[in-house]
Amino acid sequence: MEIVASKKTQRMATSIFTKLAEKKHEAIQKGMDVIDLSVGSPDLPPPVHVVDTLVNYSKDTTKYGYTLKGIDEFNEAVGYFYKQRYGIELDPEHEVLQLMGSQDGLSHLATAMIDPGDYVLVPDPGYPIYEQNVMIAGGVVYPMPLLEENGFLPKLAEIPLEILHKTKMMIISYPGNPVTALANREFFEEVVVFAKKHNILVVHDFAYSELIFDDNPQISFLSVPGAKEVGIEFNSLSKTFNMAGCRIGYAVGNQEALKILASFKSNIDYGIFYPIQMAAVSALTSDYSLLREQVKEYEKRRDILISGLEKGGWKVAKSPATMFVWAKIPSGWTSSHFAFELIEKAGVAVVPGDAFGKQGEGYVRMAIVQSPEKLAEAADRIKDFLVQDR
Repeated sequence: MEIVASKKTQRMATSIFTKLAEKKHEAIQKGMDVIDLSVGSPDLPPPVHVVDTLVNYSKDTTKYGYTLKGIDEFNEAVGYFYKQRYGIELDPEHEVLQLMGSQDGLSHLATAMIDPGDYVLVPDPGYPIYEQNVMIAGGVVYPMPLLEENGFLPKLAEIPLEILHKTKMMIISYPGNPVTALANREFFEEVVVFAKKHNILVVHDFAYSELIFDDNPQISFLSVPGAKEVGIEFNSLSKTFNMAGCRIGYAVGNQEALKILASFKSNIDYGIFYPIQMAAVSALTSDYSLLREQVKEYEKRRDILISGLEKGGWKVAKSPATMFVWAKIPSGWTSSHFAFELIEKAGVAVVPGDAFGKQGEGYVRMAIVQSPEKLAEAADRIKDFLVQDR
């Protein structure tokens, strides 16, 4: 019997990520100590009070049934968090939808919204799920180039009208992954006008909302007048409160869009474990002191890595946000060749930029989810690698 994956699943295979994993495995098998800057998973712990809440509620054996959806306390906590952090008023009942992580929500959104043949505007480079969820739904991806000379903002006016007539949704993310750029309020205002004019649902991925550095403003898309009329915003507790394994996040904003997504989800899941929801409530309604400390830690890590690379002659732009550095590679390399050679010869794993789209060629993504000491060592290894290459 031959068992064959669907054509959709076959198309989802990302060869660059597969090869990267193989290269890391080969290096480790050779006895090499690999410093992994490729995976964007937080290495810092969640707040103590969050863990305590999870443990305490886990002891209550009456809380092991299906929750089916977000409990009232969770939805209210999201509303409180958005008011305190971004100055946005949310209706907890109608403008908040709990998710099993923002990636879960993003992966289901296109299936809930997109019919075969519908176009979706997607950032290039962008987080892979943006493109893959459209493909699964049978939609058509139209890439929006994010170029350094444009501040990594898409040129909306350059999208052909014939494409816009067929477009149902657009995805943006600021600060984003892999590109760590920030958007200003003027850009978001332009997006609202654009979406209204062309009847396009805006999806803003705001997962790195609390990892913004150098006192730059935290601007939620929903803070712009009219944004709720055209869009929704995804956020997560994974990066903000280091609760990645708990798999809990949310979408907020346009009531009709959230209602459609909620209807879809009602057919495929039974809600999140009650103790995890209460741990999330504890996180969202805390004094947020952890968030300030966390930003300082990531800023320190970013600066150590970048200054170490500069000593080796590789000048890298300073990321204004996120847990990543989006670095233009030295001339004479392709992204994949540079990344694979770096693993093999220096024992440092980074992600080639073209894994995130055509416009990612010429860059690599480095995750600062290692200790400052490890990041300094990684910079030293890369410096030696570059010297040898010369």
